[in-house]
Amino acid sequence: MKIAIVGKGGVGKTTVAGTLARMLANDGYKVMAIDADPDANLASALGCKAEVAREITPIADMKDFIRERTGAGEGYGVMFKLNPKVDDIPDKFSRDVEGVKFLVMGSLDTGGAGCLCPENVVLRRFLEEVLEYRDETVILDMEAGLEHLGRGTARAVDLLVIIVEPGQRSIETARAIMKLARDLGIQSMRLVMNKVVDEADAGLLTRNFPEDQILGYVSYDRELMKLDRDGIAPYDHYKDTDARFFQEMKAIKEKVIDLITSGSRVT
Repeated sequence: MKIAIVGKGGVGKTTVAGTLARMLANDGYKVMAIDADPDANLASALGCKAEVAREITPIADMKDFIRERTGAGEGYGVMFKLNPKVDDIPDKFSRDVEGVKFLVMGSLDTGGAGCLCPENVVLRRFLEEVLEYRDETVILDMEAGLEHLGRGTARAVDLLVIIVEPGQRSIETARAIMKLARDLGIQSMRLVMNKVVDEADAGLLTRNFPEDQILGYVSYDRELMKLDRDGIAPYDHYKDTDARFFQEMKAIKEKVIDLITSGSRVT
């Protein structure tokens, strides 16, 4: 299963991504979780200790490694390989976090996400490798943009999960993401509304999207803010409880599995 989770900052997509990854790992899936958001926070949502997370070097920042694999020199206008070896990156640089193979992609410092530069070539080839050729279940935590996904690579995504919160701006962001995803060839998309307080919040989603595009709802939980502040993964805090958050996430996880294994599509 290859799952990309997107949404604008602050909607709670990283909480969903980290919890989903831990749940699938607990179910026996081989899970690789990749932080592809420049505002990298997936480590704590998975349960990675802060001191360990600080030691993780994003792939984009591995300058010597990137130069070695691409053959790039210093400065602009240099020649470099467009098809560098990347198949060893997951095993070479990942950290095991509570049974989840965890990597941080990092962001590009210059030229924009779409630049033809050695860093971007390595990141795109890395995503192609893990999405198209690896047999692990991949959870990709991304920002609202899909810049790192090329057209071919995007088609390898089994499910795009768009996280929204109650608010019209978040709904419009979801529409923009869905349009971009379709342009890239992603066909299977679902929405999750986070921070739901009442039926009026949930109704905002059903008024704007068909019911069969909605994966589920996650209720507002102030405790999640405290967990984030204290660096505690929601999964570890709630796993042995019947808390609403955990039950809602379990339902979403089961729907994700059913959708991907049944081959359901949203066009």
